[in-house]
Amino acid sequence: MSVPSRISAALRSDAVGGSLLIGAAALALAWANSPLAASYEALRSFTFGPASLHLDLSMETWAADGLLAVFFFIVGNELKQELVHGELRDPRRAALPIAAALGGVAVPALVFLAVNASATGEAIGGWGIPMATDIAFAVAILAVVGSHLPTPLRTFLLTLATVDDMCAVLVIAVAYTTGIDLVALTLAVAALAVFGYLQNGSSAAVTRVRATVPAWLLFTPLGVVIWALMHASGVHATIAGVAMGLLMRTRPRDGERVSPSHRAEEVLRPFSAGVALPVFALMSAGVSLSGTDGFFASTITWGVLVGLLAGKFAGILGATWITSRLTSAHLNPRLGWADIAGITVLGGIGFTVSLLIAELSYDSQAHLTDAKGAILLASTAAALLAALALGHRNRHHRRLTARAEPQDWARTSE
Repeated sequence: MSVPSRISAALRSDAVGGSLLIGAAALALAWANSPLAASYEALRSFTFGPASLHLDLSMETWAADGLLAVFFFIVGNELKQELVHGELRDPRRAALPIAAALGGVAVPALVFLAVNASATGEAIGGWGIPMATDIAFAVAILAVVGSHLPTPLRTFLLTLATVDDMCAVLVIAVAYTTGIDLVALTLAVAALAVFGYLQNGSSAAVTRVRATVPAWLLFTPLGVVIWALMHASGVHATIAGVAMGLLMRTRPRDGERVSPSHRAEEVLRPFSAGVALPVFALMSAGVSLSGTDGFFASTITWGVLVGLLAGKFAGILGATWITSRLTSAHLNPRLGWADIAGITVLGGIGFTVSLLIAELSYDSQAHLTDAKGAILLASTAAALLAALALGHRNRHHRRLTARAEPQDWARTSE
């Protein structure tokens, strides 16, 4: 196997990609709080792109809106595979992570509002900050500490975090965006319809197009157009990535070795893990810790901390438990409530989308510093607590696997 092939294979591992992501985030944090902080800010604010298309964006924006869209495409694509072929085919199992996401969105926002009930001015405007779970960091932590955890647990987390982030992006569009460009949004939806038809249509014309035009030449330009239109509409551009991923065809047709869904994941996953996510983390995770006087006296600080840590835990676990008791929805038999509790703690990693909402919520630098510091502290605490909880569950499942293997071998030898 060639060196590029070995690197590509390694980057398909969640643990390798997760380690790169965490390392890039740590580097960004150290850089932003070092004597070289000015160079970090200069890099992050460096602007390039075609101004005529309103795409003269900063490095930070290109990373968050552009590179992150690749990751969200892979997430949407993986969810599509699960919906068609895997765990989420059963609505009774899909219902639980969806309910968990909705609980994990509503309860933290209510907690923030309760903590800031007596606050004045713009402080109350940060109610959306603790709503989001950072899917990239959450999946990275799970990959690093969960080598023996059941696969359905990762699917639960992906579904929960994707629905959670889509809710947060919808909140940004409705509550924190000055306006939506309906023309651009309509064109983006129309282009998505074309994307879906070219993927899944079975007419003679579509079949001829797919047979004569290489897939990368057909879908890459169309995907760029969809992304640009979504960005121009005012809706967070990563939604375009999720939507295209969910529209991918997951079954191969005559003459195809694998489906377009599997081929796209094969090509894009190493790029996402090795380039898109580390660069995104490097551009987004550099939060300056200076100017934190009065940090623990701020209701904004406590609203975010309690919302992300306690609010997320109560909302996710509570909604999952209530839904399982009041409906026919149920956990995968391979999962226990202790596994779900570990994932629930992981939900307190707000980070990226939370930082974005904080920027949109506050004009005051003091309020913004309190919010960002609280996001960083809560996300770090959630990551460490989740690593401990999931590490314990990982050891439990490893013991179960070790006990089962001799029985499986004996059964096979018979």
